[in-house]
Amino acid sequence: MEVDFKAYHLRGIHARTAEEKQQINQELKDLYDSLTNEDKRIFNLELQKFLATEMGRLGSDYEAIKNQIPEA
Repeated sequence: MEVDFKAYHLRGIHARTAEEKQQINQELKDLYDSLTNEDKRIFNLELQKFLATEMGRLGSDYEAIKNQIPEA
């Protein structure tokens, strides 16, 4: 099982309204609810991996930008 969490993430970022963002989140929840217990376990592991990867990337980006800003 492989869920494209990045696609959901990007759609959520680019949602134009709160309602659109809520609809995207509901889509993901509905997908989760439709899974077997074993698939839910895999889904959760893949989601944790995605979140850890994204948080690591954001941290690296932040450090790179922070180091380029001259101190006042």
